[in-house]
Amino acid sequence: MPSFPSGALRVPGKGLEQLTGQVGMSHRYVIEIDKSEYQLGAWTKAAGLGVKWQKHTYRPGYASFETIAAGNISYTDVSLSRAAGSDSATVQRWLASVTLRRTPLSGAIYLVDFLGVPVVTWELREFFPIGWRLTEFDSAGSRPAVETLELAHTGFLDTEAVLP
Repeated sequence: MPSFPSGALRVPGKGLEQLTGQVGMSHRYVIEIDKSEYQLGAWTKAAGLGVKWQKHTYRPGYASFETIAAGNISYTDVSLSRAAGSDSATVQRWLASVTLRRTPLSGAIYLVDFLGVPVVTWELREFFPIGWRLTEFDSAGSRPAVETLELAHTGFLDTEAVLP
């Protein structure tokens, strides 16, 4: 994972003003892909980052109570959105390269503040894109076209750090 010196987030080819350029937005989400030449830029909306455990119940014999235990863990897909722009072409090139290689990636999603300083980090293990879409183009409307990138992953909890 990249280290962030006591300043702003450093993304090759991107100045701080490009990451925090929109007025009224105080946070962004940045995807960092390990061992990759692609920088996918900042995203304004993230949804779906979550974890769930199956619930197992057991009622012993004729007991009037149930015992519950945590079962298998699963992670929900992540959806990142932003107004389409110059970074959209980089995403398209990245998607094409991932399609050819078909190997799981590792990296992180950073929540960065208005200065580009990381606030929270979610390290994703074995992630890959499962979807990309663009909203309809409407020149009569006042809304920008929004691109959405969907990622599947095998986890972000650092369970090894809490083992004795």
